[in-house]
Amino acid sequence: MAVQREWFEKDYYAALGVKPDAAAKEITKAYRKLARQHHPDATGGDDEKFKEISAAYDVLGDEDTRKEYDEARRVGPGAAGFSGGPFTGGPGGFQVNFEDGDMGGFGDLFGGLFGRRGGAGGRGPGIRGVDQEARLHLGFNEAVNGVTTTVHLSSDVPTANGIERRTREVKVRIPAGVDDGQRIRLRGKGGPGRGGGEAGDLYVVIDVQPHEIFGRSGRDLTIAVPITFPEAALGASVKVPTFDDSTVTLKVPAGTRSGKTFRVKGRGVETPKGKGDMLVTVDVVVPQKPTKKEREAIEALAEVTDWSPRDHLEDN
Repeated sequence: MAVQREWFEKDYYAALGVKPDAAAKEITKAYRKLARQHHPDATGGDDEKFKEISAAYDVLGDEDTRKEYDEARRVGPGAAGFSGGPFTGGPGGFQVNFEDGDMGGFGDLFGGLFGRRGGAGGRGPGIRGVDQEARLHLGFNEAVNGVTTTVHLSSDVPTANGIERRTREVKVRIPAGVDDGQRIRLRGKGGPGRGGGEAGDLYVVIDVQPHEIFGRSGRDLTIAVPITFPEAALGASVKVPTFDDSTVTLKVPAGTRSGKTFRVKGRGVETPKGKGDMLVTVDVVVPQKPTKKEREAIEALAEVTDWSPRDHLEDN
């Protein structure tokens, strides 16, 4: 990734509240916590703050990009103890001189950001295009199975008569198993560059519509299945629908409590990293309007029941 100007101005570690030597897992944990807190759809969410932490994680969450960021901050303008060399400061900011021998390997590092001298055309530093963001609404099935769709973007394009606002379509391939709120980065699909500069990136934020029956927990699908009191007390074989329009038979053991969750292997969301499971939570349902025979049976059970589930409360 080319070095970006904002790297010299923004402390992405501070944005995520971590130290510069933080481990990758610590950075990911901090980002997820802040993303949930500041997501625009969350109560009290802050769209600008969400964009700020997302931009920070886009850099620090990628090992190679993080190394480039750290190196740029170390040798760039404003680095601690830095003076002289190819960087010169002044009231208008700073300049970089890429004459041969000035920076060695760092010439390639910064050349894509600031441009180079020389060449048949003389000086002509390219300007990188702006990063853009689009929100994409997907159905639950589309998020699970993946989909190829288009997003519409507006960009300022330089023309002979100045700057013109144009709308364009960008084809986007969404991978299977994408999560609600996930932010997908598409390199070079953002605003066009100027003067030969590279295009910016496009960030697609995913909104997934809920399903009537199934839920998601990472790669696992979740489903709540009601069972009767006799099924929970005596045990039963219960047919459970799966996401692929088939069914599996769940063996409910005798004495199962309401809220118990069973795992059905390999019936979850398939992603490039593997396939998840289906988590089945049983909900014991009591009759709201029992028939005469049901009431008689329940009363008979109550008469022979000589224990209480509240004994431990009475003991205290």
